[in-house]
Amino acid sequence: MPRTSAPLRRRALACAAAFGLLLPTACASDEDRTAPLPGADGAERDISFTVDGTEVFATLSLPEGASEEVPGALIVSGSGPTDRDGNSELRPSADTNLNLARVLAEAGVASLRYDKLGSGETGLGGHDPEEPVDPQVFDDQFAAAYEQLLSQPEIDPGRTLVVGHSEGALYALRAHELVRDEPALVLVAPPGTRYLDLVDRQLTEQVRSAEAVGQISEEEAVLVLSDARAGRAALRGGHAIPDDLGDVAGSLYSEQNAEFLTRMDALDPVELASDLPPRTPVLVLWGEADAQVSREEVDRLMTGLADGERVDIPETDHVLRHYEDKPGATVLDSERPFAPEVSPALEDFVSRAW
Repeated sequence: MPRTSAPLRRRALACAAAFGLLLPTACASDEDRTAPLPGADGAERDISFTVDGTEVFATLSLPEGASEEVPGALIVSGSGPTDRDGNSELRPSADTNLNLARVLAEAGVASLRYDKLGSGETGLGGHDPEEPVDPQVFDDQFAAAYEQLLSQPEIDPGRTLVVGHSEGALYALRAHELVRDEPALVLVAPPGTRYLDLVDRQLTEQVRSAEAVGQISEEEAVLVLSDARAGRAALRGGHAIPDDLGDVAGSLYSEQNAEFLTRMDALDPVELASDLPPRTPVLVLWGEADAQVSREEVDRLMTGLADGERVDIPETDHVLRHYEDKPGATVLDSERPFAPEVSPALEDFVSRAW
C-alpha cells in the first residue's frame, strides 16, 4: 500500500483540527443504504505519467459510445492527501471527483482525475517520508495531468475545462499560468478568502462550538485560538514559528507545514479571479449546507468574477452530497445522495462554454 509521508499526514491532521470536526461521522449499519451513483458509467481506462521521477496514477473517464472528439475536463482534488476519486483517510467515501466524472460523462464530457502526491496508488514515489514536500510538486502534477488529458486521442483540445474542488479551485484559478492554455473553469466549494483566514474562521467556529457544549473550557478555547493566531502572524510576518504552541495550533503551524501554508496563503482567490484571461467561462457550485466554505466567502470570490455564473444548491454540503442538520439524519457520505442539481448545472454550462 502506498505510504503517506509524516509531513503530509501531519498536514492532513492539522486540516482536520481546523476542518475535520465538521466531517460527518457515524457507526455503520448492517443494512446497505448506499446512495445511487449519479450520472452515467461511461468507459474508463487507467493511465499514468511521471512527474519529477514519481509515477502519478490517474483515470480517464469517457462518455459512453463517443464516436468523435469530445470536450475534456481535468478534475483537481481538495486539500490534503486526497486521491483521484476525492477520498482521504479522513473522509474515505466522499467520492466527490468520481461523482463529478460521472456527471460530466453524462453531459458528454471526458475527464481525467489523478492521485496527487501522498494519495492513492501514487503514494510518495521517491520522496523521503520524513521530509517536507516542496509545494511546487502539486503545480507540476497539475500541469502534467492537463497535458496528459490533451494527449488522449478522444479529447478535443479546443474544448477543455478544469474542475477544482475546494483547495483544488486555487489551482483551477491559476490554470492559465500553469499550462499554455485558457480552459473554462468549474469551481466547486471554492475558498473565497486567503488560506489562513479561512483556517482561522473554521477553527474559531469549531472551538467556540466545543466550548458551548462543555467539551473544552473557556480558558482552553482562548489558548487554542491565541496560539493559532500567533502562528498565523509568524508565518505572514516571515518570522520563526513559536515553539511553545499547543497541540492543535502546533500541528497546523509547524515547520513541516510552513512552506506550504505560506505559499497557499499568498493566493488571494479574489485577486486570482480578477486576473483570469478575459471571457474565461466560469461556473461556481456551492452547497448551502457547506460547513467549510461560507456564503460570505463565496460572495467575496464572486466580486472578482464579474461574468462568472453561480449556482447555490440547497441542503448540500462541501462534497456536494445531500445534508440535513437534524437528529436522526443520515450522516455517512456513502448513504447520502450526490446533489441532483449538479447535473443540469454542469450540462447547461458546458453547452455554452465553447
